[in-house]
This record gives sequence, structure tokens and C-alpha cells, in this order.
Amino acid sequence: MDSIEVVLAMLLAVVASGYLVRALPVSLPLPLVQIALGAVVSGVFKQGVTLDPHIFFLLFLPPLLFLDGWRIPKDGLFRDKGMILDLALGLVVFTVIGIGLLVHWMIPSMPLPVAFALAAIVSPTDPVAVSSITKRVPIPRRLMHILEGESLLNDASGLVCFRFAVAAAMTGSFSLAGASLTFLWVALAGLGIGAGITAAISFAQRWLSRHFGEDAGSPILISLLTPFAAYLAAEMLHASGILAAVAAGITMSYVELSGRALATTRLQRAAVWDTVQFSLNGIMFVLLGEQLPGILRGAMLTIEEGEHLGPAWLAGYALAISLGLVILRFVWVWASLRLTLFRRQEHGEPALKPHWRLMLATSLAGVRGAITLAGVMSLPLMLPDGTAFPARDLAIFLATAVILVTLVTASIALPRLLQGLELPQETTALQEEDLARRHAAKVAIAAIEKGRRKLSRDAADADIHTKAAARVIALYQHRLADGGDGEREAAQLRKADQVERALRLAALEAEREDIFNLARQSRISDATSRKLVREIDLIESRYR
Repeated sequence: MDSIEVVLAMLLAVVASGYLVRALPVSLPLPLVQIALGAVVSGVFKQGVTLDPHIFFLLFLPPLLFLDGWRIPKDGLFRDKGMILDLALGLVVFTVIGIGLLVHWMIPSMPLPVAFALAAIVSPTDPVAVSSITKRVPIPRRLMHILEGESLLNDASGLVCFRFAVAAAMTGSFSLAGASLTFLWVALAGLGIGAGITAAISFAQRWLSRHFGEDAGSPILISLLTPFAAYLAAEMLHASGILAAVAAGITMSYVELSGRALATTRLQRAAVWDTVQFSLNGIMFVLLGEQLPGILRGAMLTIEEGEHLGPAWLAGYALAISLGLVILRFVWVWASLRLTLFRRQEHGEPALKPHWRLMLATSLAGVRGAITLAGVMSLPLMLPDGTAFPARDLAIFLATAVILVTLVTASIALPRLLQGLELPQETTALQEEDLARRHAAKVAIAAIEKGRRKLSRDAADADIHTKAAARVIALYQHRLADGGDGEREAAQLRKADQVERALRLAALEAEREDIFNLARQSRISDATSRKLVREIDLIESRYR
């Protein structure tokens, strides 16, 4: 019963963190508030939550990676694929080698495979933590897309390197040739299994719903189970469940383009997945704060048994690793950009040198978060011979400290670096939106005309159908008004849309309040009020 109460208290802490981060007079990243609340939960209950590392890994990582792959903008992912792959693959290997050697040099008592495991697990970045920091300071959209793509892929590459390092620590041996072949199988099979599982589930779901129908909640539940199916299937075949979850999410985004899901299903599913993402990320940081006192005690014991004494060494190690991560990232980003500029100049393409503040912001934006925490908590408790896993508590503490240091550093430095930074305006998204709206409006008007002719077979009702069609067509003709293709006309049309949106939202709010008032006065039933309010909510979600 005590464990259930602790879990409920952690969920309550996640809810409270969303309000506290808005109520505090100073702007703090949400993860830091959640870590502090986790420490409060630990102090109140005087009891830690002990989770099996494999269960912890299974519960948290597949849905988070699946959702990242599902929602990441694919145009940005493919447009900047070179830069993203440089950061997600090359930088991860560079970080694992550099930080692994640094950790082993600073702490000789930590075996080299464990040092490499620690370096591998602190290599993935967390875009959720970055976005929580940069909410009040707009980060360039293209930079955010690069960070999201990097995080999606370096989660996989970092965690695969982590698995290899842990296997070396468990067995005491490592073969580069064998690891390279294994990596190819692990990566390619994981990607194939993830894509195949999602495609097969989507096909089976469509077939079943077409022949037998389905409940409203079935598609949502299936989407929640898909990442676990991909992860477990890949792990059973000794492939990467991590890459399988990522591939399943990317495949799901393409399945979604078929447009077969109902509008209400998409709305409800998005709300469910937003809740799952918020809950899982929040619980992980609350759990980090809840276990922080025990992690600190275990790290102190490890240090006292080694060659250094005192908590100052712990702080020094954490700061040195965090600084090393920033330096290695800056060096890699600088070298990668220089190489990119050189290639463009060789091909005669225009090469705009980025501002140094943007390069430094890219380096500091490598914030560590949920994936690092989930991975380091999955370190085995015991070696095959029954002895304790070497320096496990110290590795967990150092990874935790890196999360805290990178969060605090980014929350202080990023807003100042990005504030007032003038960047070229990105008009591609606006142009694509204008094109889609105008093209969809023309197709919609043609469909309305076709539907009117089909419904107007009875001459007595022809006038009614014509007037109704005219009213509906008027909504779409507004998008085609001021039919010029110039930037000025498009800007004026967007401004008119903003004004109309504000007026429509005000009208919907008044309409909804009046319906609630009628229900409170018992002039309509609560069932009728729920139906009408839901219709208003769906319309409002379009304008929001």
C-alpha cells in the first residue's frame, strides 16, 4: 500500500509542477521544479521506489521515442539530414570516446567499460527540456528542427552504444569487429521490425474495423500499445528495441497521412498522447528527485572506497563532465559547419556564415533529460558472478548531476544568447500554409457543387440546396479573396484571418457560456449541453 501511495504522490507532484512553474516569480525549467518536488516526496514518505532496471527501461522509453518519431517534422528531418546525422552519429561516438576517457582518467577506480557506458548515456540530448527553457525566448525554427532530429537519432545511437558498453562490463571482453557486425544487425533489424510492426498493425486494424466495426477507444489503445509491441518484438530477436520504437513512430506518421482515422479519433488520440508524454516525462524527473538522496549516499560510499574523499570531488567530477560535453559539442559543431561551408563554396553555392551566438547556443542546447535518466537507471544491479555492478551509484549520480548542470546552464545562458538575435525570416512554412489553404478551398468548392447537384434531384428542394451550398461556398471563397499571389496580399489575408479567428473565438466562448447557463437553469438537459459543448469545443480546436 505504501508503494501505491508513493506513486500517487508522484503523479500529484507532476500535476503540481505544471502550476508551480507558472506561479513562481522566477522562470525555472519544468524539469527542475519536478526534481525538487520529487525530493519533497522522498522526504515525506521516507521510502524510495525500487524498480527493476529492465522494467524501468520498458515502461518509459518506447512510448517517448515512438512519439518523438511520430511528431517530428519530416521535411526538416530530410532537409537537414546531413547536419542531423553528423550530430546524432558522429558527435555521439566522439562524445563516448572523449568523455569515457576523461571519466576513467579522473576516476581510475571506475572500470573503463563503465566509464564508456556513462559517456554513452549522457550523449543523447532532450528537446523537451530545451523547449521548456526557450518558451519565452523564440528559438529559430530550423535550429529547433535540427535539435529534434538529433535527439530522435542520438537517443538510439547513444543507447545502443550504452548497451555495448554495459555488455563489455558484464562479460569483461569487447571485440570491435564483432561489435560492428552486431551493430549492423541491431540497427537494421530494429528499424525494419519497427516499421513492419506498425504497418502490420495498421493493416490489421483497418481490416478488422471494415469487417466488424470497432469501439471509439480502440484506435487510441492500439496506438498506445504499438511502441511496446515494436520494442518487445525487436528485443526478442536481439535487435534494437530503441530503434524499433523510433522506426515505428516514423512509420506511424506516414500511416497517418492515409487520412483514414476519424476527426474525433485524431483529437482524442492527440489529447491522450499529450497526457502520456507529460506524465512520463514528469514522473521520470520526479523519480529522479525522489531517488536523489539515495543516489548521493551511494556515490559518497563509492568515492570513500576509492582514491578521493569528500563531496567536493563529486561536484568537481560533475562540472568537469558537463564542461567536457559542451566543449566537445562546440568543437564538433564548429568543424561540421566549417566543412559544410567549404563544400558549398566548392559547388559555387552561397554560404552564409552563422552568427557565433547561434553556434554557442547550439552547443549549450545539448540539454540532457529523460532519456539519460531512463538509461542510467537501467544499469544492472549485479554482475553475472553475483557481485555488485562496479560504481553503479556513482555513475547514476554523475549522470543525474549532468542533467541538473546542463538544465541550469541552458536556462540561464540560452535566453541571453538568443535574445535580440536577428535571423533571416523563415517564410517557407507560411508559403506552404497559404498554398494548402487555397488549394484545399478550390477542391472543397468543387465538392460542394458536386454534392449540390446530387442532392437537387427534386426540383421542389433545388432552391433550398442552392442557398445552402452558397452559404458553405462563401466560407471557402474567403480564403480565395484578394487573389493575388504577392507577399503583401498574403500578409493582409493572414491578418484578416487572425482578426476573424479572434472574433469567432469570442463568439464561441459566449455561445458555450450561454449553453452552460441554460443547463444550470434546467432549461435543457445535461446530455444536450454536453453534446452542444462538444461541437463548440471541436470548432474551437480548429481555431486554436
